[in-house]
Amino acid sequence: MYSLAQSYVALLNDELPPMTYAICNDGDVIGFVMMYHDTADESEYDEESYGICRFMIDKDHQGKGYGKEALAKALELIRTFPQGNATAVYLSYHPENEAARRLYSAFGFVETGEMSGGEVVARLAL
Repeated sequence: MYSLAQSYVALLNDELPPMTYAICNDGDVIGFVMMYHDTADESEYDEESYGICRFMIDKDHQGKGYGKEALAKALELIRTFPQGNATAVYLSYHPENEAARRLYSAFGFVETGEMSGGEVVARLAL
C-alpha cells in the first residue's frame, strides 16, 4: 500500500512519473515493481540511470520462478529507454537477503560496495 501511495504522489509531482506495474500470474496479482529514471544531475550515482526501487513477490508465490520472469520483463522494458537514455540500472536489497542477491547477480548486477539506508547497492551496466 505504501508503494502505491508513493507512486501516486510522484505521479502528481514529478516530470517523469515512476513506472509501476503489478506482477500477475493467471490474472492474480502476485507482486509489484516500481522503476524510475534519473538524469545525471538527479542521480546520486552521477550517471543517467534507471532504478528499481520496489520489487516484490508475495511470499506465497516465491521460489516458483516468478521473480526471475518479472525481473527479465522489467529489464527488457528498461532497455527500451522509455523515459530517456541511461548507462546503468541500480537497485538495493537487505544484506541478509541471499535470494535477492542470487537473483540480481544472475542478471549481471554487481554490488558497488556502497550502502543506502542499510541496504546493499548493486549496479547493472546497460
